[in-house]
Amino acid sequence: MTQKMKIPSPLVSLLPVAVLVVLLFFTIRLLGADALGGGSQICLLLTTALCAALGMSRYGVSWKDIEHAIINNIAGVSSALIILLIIGALSAAWMLGGVVPTLIYYGVQIIHPKFFLVSCCVICAVVSVMTGSSWTTIATIGIALMGIGKAQGFEEGWIAGAIISGAYFGDKVSPLSDTTILASSVTDTPLFTHIRYMMYTTVPSVVISLVIFTIAGFSHEASDSSQIAVFTTGLAERFHITFWVLLVPVVTGILIARKVSSIITLFISTALAVVCMLVFQTDVLREVAGDGVSGGEALYKGVLLALSGSTSLQASTPALTELIATRGMGGMMDTVWLILCAMCLGGAMTACGMLGSITRMFVRFTHKLASTVAATVASGLFLNLATADQYISIILTGNMFKDIYKKNGYESRLLSRTTEDAVTVTSPLIPWNTCGMTQATILNVPTLVYLPYSFFNLLSPLMSIFVACIGFKIVRSVKKD
Repeated sequence: MTQKMKIPSPLVSLLPVAVLVVLLFFTIRLLGADALGGGSQICLLLTTALCAALGMSRYGVSWKDIEHAIINNIAGVSSALIILLIIGALSAAWMLGGVVPTLIYYGVQIIHPKFFLVSCCVICAVVSVMTGSSWTTIATIGIALMGIGKAQGFEEGWIAGAIISGAYFGDKVSPLSDTTILASSVTDTPLFTHIRYMMYTTVPSVVISLVIFTIAGFSHEASDSSQIAVFTTGLAERFHITFWVLLVPVVTGILIARKVSSIITLFISTALAVVCMLVFQTDVLREVAGDGVSGGEALYKGVLLALSGSTSLQASTPALTELIATRGMGGMMDTVWLILCAMCLGGAMTACGMLGSITRMFVRFTHKLASTVAATVASGLFLNLATADQYISIILTGNMFKDIYKKNGYESRLLSRTTEDAVTVTSPLIPWNTCGMTQATILNVPTLVYLPYSFFNLLSPLMSIFVACIGFKIVRSVKKD
């Protein structure tokens, strides 16, 4: 005989979220950005245990139901986990194959003092799109641009704002980004459908930001940019810079435009980058392989080590050494682990009826399109503030609103876009968020100093609500009952 499950009240349902916030607060305070290496995952598992204990002891939920919900949640993101692993290999191949170094080499040479801020934003955007990581972009080319900007006399808030705006634009729209993949997978939206739909809010936001940075650059008197020569010379010393390697992003772009499956696209792109490694960067591969092997064995070992694990090549400057370091597939494991643990929490909250109870609180604000999107944005911002982690916020926001959007007849791509507009780009603006702490530490600029100049990050959630208010390119997938 099946016992009818009691539905927990919203107050009880929010208890695990409150516990998670407290655990994350102390974890992040103790570990800082290193919390993603295991501390945050443990917090998620402890909260999952609390959910299961409450559900089984007070609301008649069986462990089998909880386990089944967790398995279903994990199965739903299984393709995303495969994509993340491929991305780890791809980012290493693009770097060591000379694709990213070539893009940076020619990109930084376009910098002119009057156009420094706008160029800074564009360069970081391009690198972030190519690597799929705002963190990597800021920690590498971002540091170099900070040095160049300071040498030209720009205020650090303006420089950091331009860097972060560009880096998070690229992170948001890149098919290689883990947050982009996560937002699309949690909401059951095809990856490239999600990316294309984001352009309606992302492009206006970044265009306005670029206009502001251009005006600010023209109103500034700057000095020389001699550091650029040091940076480009260092890249040329380490890699064979050639336009031939740019065929890799060109082919990748064609595959994306033709709507080829993301896994196939990423695999082909990785394979082409490996060919570039073998043709143009043999010295790099031999250095990665280390002593004890030579000839073809050294190249084969170098490729295996590059794709699977971390590499660190010495360059002329510390910033350049950091830029060309790679993490490979192994570097994605913290993210994979975090997603698995977050899926456990989401499954437990779903099985125990807690997620549904919380969702019902938002129903009163979701009768119209604009209010639905605004409620999603507010929820994403609240979770970013509360959980201090963008990954957890994306997962919880997507899970909470998935049924609401479906019931109201809105496409899943609207939810995935709104989630990214609200969560991904606002995470570096929160001082205690893992992103905010990391970027402030890397750039050595306090979060509240660069916040007013991170125009793209500030405009994105507002643009999401504005586009919903005018109903541009928003259609209903089904008729509302």
